[in-house]
Amino acid sequence: KPTEVVSVAKSLYKDLNLEGILKFDVFEKAYNGYVYLKPQFRNSDIITVIDFSLPSTSKRMYVIDITQKKLLYHTIVSHGKNSGELYATNFSNRHGSLQSSLGFFMTENTYQGSNGYSLVLNGLEKNINNQAKARAVVIHGADYCNQRVIQNLGRLGRSYGCPALPRDLNAPIINTIKNGTMLFIYAEDKGYLASSKVLNSIEPTMLAQGAEVDDLHQQAAVMD
Repeated sequence: KPTEVVSVAKSLYKDLNLEGILKFDVFEKAYNGYVYLKPQFRNSDIITVIDFSLPSTSKRMYVIDITQKKLLYHTIVSHGKNSGELYATNFSNRHGSLQSSLGFFMTENTYQGSNGYSLVLNGLEKNINNQAKARAVVIHGADYCNQRVIQNLGRLGRSYGCPALPRDLNAPIINTIKNGTMLFIYAEDKGYLASSKVLNSIEPTMLAQGAEVDDLHQQAAVMD
C-alpha cells in the first residue's frame, strides 16, 4: 500500500494548531515562500503572516515560531488608507499611493521615528513591493489600531501604507521579528497571485528536504 505523503506545510500547520485561526491556503503560500527564500533570511526561526483577505475588524496578523511550533502573536493590523475601508482591496508599489503592498518581505533594523518605535521592511519582490523601504512602509504602532476604534467606526483606522499595530503590542512584536525574519502579506488579489515570481516558482511543498530544497534555493538565488 503506498504511503500517504503529507506535505511539510500541512504537518506544520497541524502541529501549530492553526485550524480555524489561519487559513491553510494562506499558510501554505507563506511556508512555501519561506522555504524558497530561506537563504536570504538572517533569522529563519520566525515568520509573520498578514492576511488582508480578512476585514480589519479581524485579527489578521500572525507571528509564528517555526522552530518551536508556536503561534506567538495573533492581532489586528491596519492597512493603507487608499487600499480600502473595512477590507484592503487595492495594492501598490508606487510612491505616494498610500496603499499597502503585498508579497514577501524581510525585516531589517528598528528606529525611533515620527510614529515611534518602528521596523524597516525590505520588499523582496521586484515591481510588487521592492519600493517599500524607499516609501517608508514600516511596521509601527498607531492609536487608530485598537478595539475602541473598531467599536466607533466599524473598522480600524488606516495608515499611509504601513502595517500598523496596536500600541501595546508594537514593541514586543517588533522585537520578536526584527533583524532578518520573513513577512508575507497576502490578499486574494489576482494581479499579485499571477505576477509573483516567488509563488509561481514553487510547486506545493510535498517533501521539502534534500535536493528539492537545494534546487529551490538555487532558483531563489538567481531570481530577479
